[in-house]
Amino acid sequence: MAEKKSLAKEFTKGIIIENPVLRLVLGTCPTLAVTTSVESALGMGAAAAIVLVCSNIVISALRKVIPQKVRIPAFIVVIAGFVSIVQMLVKAFLPQIDEQLGVYLPLIVVNCIILGRAEAFASKNPVLASAVDGLGMGVGFTASLLAMGTIRELLGAGTFFGAQIIPASISPMVIFILPPGGFFVFGMLIALSNRISEKKGKPKAELKGCEGCPMAATCSMKGDENKCEGGEKA
Repeated sequence: MAEKKSLAKEFTKGIIIENPVLRLVLGTCPTLAVTTSVESALGMGAAAAIVLVCSNIVISALRKVIPQKVRIPAFIVVIAGFVSIVQMLVKAFLPQIDEQLGVYLPLIVVNCIILGRAEAFASKNPVLASAVDGLGMGVGFTASLLAMGTIRELLGAGTFFGAQIIPASISPMVIFILPPGGFFVFGMLIALSNRISEKKGKPKAELKGCEGCPMAATCSMKGDENKCEGGEKA
């Protein structure tokens, strides 16, 4: 019973408490880029979730075999292998999704959510727990993308999954499918997440520079505010 509760906690934390997009503010680049439609958002979320689960399982299974000094390159090789498999499957069976995602599909390899979970969790925990952690984070990531994609497509194009929802006589607010609209919706969802967290006594989501990065302990640019993306000055 205790084990089931622990696994349930590992799963739900990625959806709510430690949502990678709205709480940890990770993976913002693909989040903003692919959420112009629900279809592309779902495609990216599903692809990232599959890679998360599979890479977590393999890395966890090999955690006692991979030498400490080369663990990061080893993690990247494992992740890249699964990304290549997913990319080939998408190209073969879902060419439309592949075209919509473009370069962001292969760039899942360097998605900080996936590498971060490999370093912070999978490399230190059993296979089952790591699989559940990856699934929870994948579901949380997908849910965030779908929320943004739904709002942006509905308001920016008047459609949902390509089907016309808002009458054609009403002009859609095209700005929502442009970069400024993406940032606006992203900010509003984070504000909503912070509001809900505040009511539950949880800390707000905020950018903390290198301190907020899952790879901070191993990053060679830690402390260099001119190089580190998280600590980059305006």
